Amino acid sequence: MPRLSKQARVAFACTGPFRVFELVEVDIAVMQQLYDANPEYSRMVLGRAPRDGDAHDDFYDRPPAAFPMGRKFMLGFVDAEDELLGVAEIVSDLFAQSVWHIGFFLLATNQHGNGLAHQLYEAIELAARTNGAQWLRLGVVADNLRGVRFWQRCGFQQVRVREDYALGERQHTLRVMVKALSRGDVPEYLALVPRDRPD
Repeated sequence: MPRLSKQARVAFACTGPFRVFELVEVDIAVMQQLYDANPEYSRMVLGRAPRDGDAHDDFYDRPPAAFPMGRKFMLGFVDAEDELLGVAEIVSDLFAQSVWHIGFFLLATNQHGNGLAHQLYEAIELAARTNGAQWLRLGVVADNLRGVRFWQRCGFQQVRVREDYALGERQHTLRVMVKALSRGDVPEYLALVPRDRPD
């Protein structure tokens, strides 16, 4: 199973025996091993099996230059034996101050259904809130019914739908969802991020 190197690291968040680390360039090979061992996400979202270089591209990919943003974090979910169980991409202050975006959230298939995904999400939410996030935002493909239900259980609500959204070799219907981390309602969010207003 893919394991992170034992270099010194500062945890981004912790939850029980699990730690959330910010991944660094040397971790790209381990990310790729995780992708290769768990191809279901890639097949669903990209319409193909993982390819060499996918982890490299995800690590270095950034939103379009026209999008205002803060910082991108590539996070790794690690157990007590340093095994990499999942990864998430987070972008701070995307489109507006205090709006943090979850680009993707991938957990090893053998960890589905045991509550770990929700536990790790809560650790990320707490860390984001601690660092100034007031809103979390994400897009989930509509065909990923398990993912849609997961994010709904985490408290996210849909604000708009994007049709014909290209990811890899597939076109998707994308459900854009948000969650308030402090007092606030959807109209307040949409005033901050007009691009997410319903058509």
